[in-house]
Amino acid sequence: MTDIDAQPPGWGALLGGRNGLLSLALAGGVALHAINVYITTTILPSVVADIGGIDYYSWNTSLFIVASILAAAVSPGLLARCGPRAAYLLSAVIFAAGSLACGFAPSMAAMLAGRVVQGVGGGFLLALSYAMIRIVFDEALWPRGIALVSGMWGVATLVGPAVGGLFAEYGLWRASFWALAPAAVVFGVLATLALPPRDAAPGSTGAGAAGAGGAPMLQILLLTAAVMAISAGSVMTSAWANAAGALVAIVLVCLIAVIEQSASRRLLPSGSFSPGGALGAVYASMMLLSIMVTSSEIFIPLFLQTLHGQTPLVAGYLAAAMSAGWTLGSIGGAGATGARMRRQLRLAPLPGLIGMVMLAALVPPGSSGSWLALAPLCAAMLMVGVGVGLAWPHLLTRVLQLAPEGEEAVASASLTTVQLFATAAGAALAGMVVNLAGLTSPGGAAGTAAAALWLFGVFSVAPLLCLFTVRRAMRNGGR
Repeated sequence: MTDIDAQPPGWGALLGGRNGLLSLALAGGVALHAINVYITTTILPSVVADIGGIDYYSWNTSLFIVASILAAAVSPGLLARCGPRAAYLLSAVIFAAGSLACGFAPSMAAMLAGRVVQGVGGGFLLALSYAMIRIVFDEALWPRGIALVSGMWGVATLVGPAVGGLFAEYGLWRASFWALAPAAVVFGVLATLALPPRDAAPGSTGAGAAGAGGAPMLQILLLTAAVMAISAGSVMTSAWANAAGALVAIVLVCLIAVIEQSASRRLLPSGSFSPGGALGAVYASMMLLSIMVTSSEIFIPLFLQTLHGQTPLVAGYLAAAMSAGWTLGSIGGAGATGARMRRQLRLAPLPGLIGMVMLAALVPPGSSGSWLALAPLCAAMLMVGVGVGLAWPHLLTRVLQLAPEGEEAVASASLTTVQLFATAAGAALAGMVVNLAGLTSPGGAAGTAAAALWLFGVFSVAPLLCLFTVRRAMRNGGR
């Protein structure tokens, strides 16, 4: 392992020569997944206007992420059996099939089924990209590799809303899904040319890659059930049903923690559930930051169209400001080391907290949609993203550094599993909050305004708590 205070190599070492081709391949998998997220976020208002199902608005994100969690958790086994080339190609084909299914969906039920297939392919692509960073790059390049891969969400902010918004404005939202299918196939072919084959990828084969004896299916099923419990509760009109769904999810996560203490097949590295441990604090910080972004981002296009008079295209681009900020923070802060890195981590949640409070104050009243009125909204969303970006590469690197010997592959897969679980839980909880606040009843501008106020107000707690967890993540653990 490298010293946490050592000066890391620059971007040239990551982007030059053979490393450059590998970086392009790994970043491409995340870019495809992320572009799909922003296309879907942008066109969802048009989708529900066409085929209905606004009560299940947030399920488009929840089910997609649940499927991605399942795929991410079993991705070490796929990588071990198939190797990088074949695994990436298979993932791209699955993603393409799901995209076509979404494009032809005649109802919300069919759309959700397509999103599940899409989620499996996207989860594989996302998890394999993070896993390969550990395999193909030196440890000194991990923070920059993670920053580059995470930065693809910024690329997606340019492409996703443009594709989704343009098609939605012309009433052709289905074509935005159809366009993803050939893009996925092209990427799969390119990735197979750049990535090493099975026998030439050190660390991608054997028991260590698959985790101790294979995928932890019991924990994966319990984790999936936890997300589905929150999602089911989120569409209920009764507050008691909402609370019951959340309570069931908490019980299931606690059960996972108990099972993990003695499991031979692990979902997270050893020590992740230890009270006061560094790994637990790192994962908690990752989840809080992911929940903050997801809970806001999936509903912002709807808020901007309903309360601020924006078109689908403009609303999609404005909502993408969070991911643009995430990218700027990741790229700008990835090179921090030593005391500077620790100080950056301690302060990173603060811009997110300020941004969420600003959104709670600025979104609900609505506006004429002038750029003068929208500029503060954009600044707030950018601040939320920057806060996440400043912390993200170092939190993920911290997981890889703290992973016990022999559990490196489990740690790599856990990066995606934890992020996706937080994203799914955040989407479901956000759906619960906005539905209780009045998004569907009374609905309209008044219901949407109330939903926005409660959404941003409630989820401002996430960055507040993160101010404490990031300190513990760096103080404990010995490195």
